[in-house]
Amino acid sequence: MNNKNAPAFVYLASQSPRRAQLLDQLGIAHRPLLPAPDEDAEALEAVLPRESASAYVQRVTALKLDAAVRRMKARALPAAPVLCADTTVALGRGILGKPADAQDAARMLASLSGRAHRVLTAVAVQSGRRRLQALSVSQVRFASLTRAQIAAYVASGEPLGKAGAYAIQGRAGAFAEHMAGSYSGIMGLPAFETAQLLRRAGFSV
Repeated sequence: MNNKNAPAFVYLASQSPRRAQLLDQLGIAHRPLLPAPDEDAEALEAVLPRESASAYVQRVTALKLDAAVRRMKARALPAAPVLCADTTVALGRGILGKPADAQDAARMLASLSGRAHRVLTAVAVQSGRRRLQALSVSQVRFASLTRAQIAAYVASGEPLGKAGAYAIQGRAGAFAEHMAGSYSGIMGLPAFETAQLLRRAGFSV
């Protein structure tokens, strides 16, 4: 039975086409709510000293959601729930964000070679005055990678702009020897947790 009071759509405060696709998969109508050119969204992703990966990814997601809600109000957009997410890769206590360049991407991939790491994705939804949050933590183990494999993958351009310098749904899927947890969470938006939050925000999911 459809909820007549359900929100018509959610604002997606992310440029990630993967997150948009995952919302489509859930059957949720969405509209982009992207930063203006003068907004320094990357500055929000700075890691604090001695910050754990889980604290980091949840803090960054909250900051991005704060910025998105302000953006919605400043642009006088129709009120609707706002969804934001952030993904990071943790190797031991180290946090691997987006690589600065190709050399940095190669360094990250070499550090992941033959080892297990965690992929953490935090999701937050602002619905009126309510803020709903969830955290997905998955485990991924890469096979041992040769220098040639790393170089070829970096040359593809896929690692740039990706946490940990890889996209599991792309060519790097061939590197993953073992995965445990949420595949969609590793992609950048955990379907189960996101559906739970949206349901609490009034959507029929």
